[in-house]
Amino acid sequence: MKVLTVIARRALYAALLVLAVIILNFLLIHIAPGDPAEVIAGEMGGATEEILEQIRAAYGLDEPLSTQLMVYLSNVLQGDLGQSFYFNTPVLGLIIDRIWPTILLVVSALLLSMFLGTVLGVLASRKPDGIGSAIITVVSLIGYSAPVFWTGIMLIILFAWQIPVFPMSGMATFGMSGGIVAQMLDVLHHLVLPAISLALIYVAQYSRITRASMLEVMGADYIRTARAKGVPERVVVYKHALRNAILPGITLVGLQFGNLISGAVLVETVFNWPGLGTLAFDSILARDYPTVLGLLLISSLVVIVANLLTDLCYRLADPRIDTARKGR
Repeated sequence: MKVLTVIARRALYAALLVLAVIILNFLLIHIAPGDPAEVIAGEMGGATEEILEQIRAAYGLDEPLSTQLMVYLSNVLQGDLGQSFYFNTPVLGLIIDRIWPTILLVVSALLLSMFLGTVLGVLASRKPDGIGSAIITVVSLIGYSAPVFWTGIMLIILFAWQIPVFPMSGMATFGMSGGIVAQMLDVLHHLVLPAISLALIYVAQYSRITRASMLEVMGADYIRTARAKGVPERVVVYKHALRNAILPGITLVGLQFGNLISGAVLVETVFNWPGLGTLAFDSILARDYPTVLGLLLISSLVVIVANLLTDLCYRLADPRIDTARKGR
């Protein structure tokens, strides 16, 4: 029941936050310089001022900004994100078609970064003054400092050109034939380089924060007590210490989920991955207001839900949170 109360309260805050995000995004997009009618007309080879007025009237761009905002809010509440100016198709359908490749890329990068970062952080904390810890620290700093698009380009040059073991771009081989297993393996083959590119910077963050947390936890009294009782070192490290040391990493997942999505825009552009990133890139260039607003809305919802799930996971991992609240 306590969990349901927390979820209900968080959901109310999330709804108000989403409303604020919708209004803010709408205003920022519409006051930015540029006229989508001119972009649409440019796709037709140019047009007179009369044609431009007709385009504005057709898409409601000639209405006052306040009227456009109210119409947009009403449509969003009904699940209608509008019609794309550039692709001439419903925005919701565009997003649904493109969201699954992005989910696959982001979730793969997130799991990879969490696993590798946690393992490297634990290894570095076992002997903090050793050569292994120093190597992991240096590699982490390099990974954290390298821009994600630069990492992607370097991986393409190394593993798709010089040593052609992975595809250079796309999500599937053109004309690929075979069963479902062969197609899944082909997608995974294309996924390797984009997922590594997006994960590397977060591997560095997780390894650094896990190392620092493990060093702090390993000096705690209950760890010394466990060792004094003769508990095996493996159990001390991975059952007692890691459970508490991983809590900051769980928090980082929620905080960095938005960065993962924004990083996916760059990675998808570099690797021509057919997800929301390439859709956002094309829509911004085309001044496609409805598509850009739809993408911003979906991204905001994903980040808000991720933060809610992170909070719940934090409570499950550390029951002391509820106990502390009761004591207040």
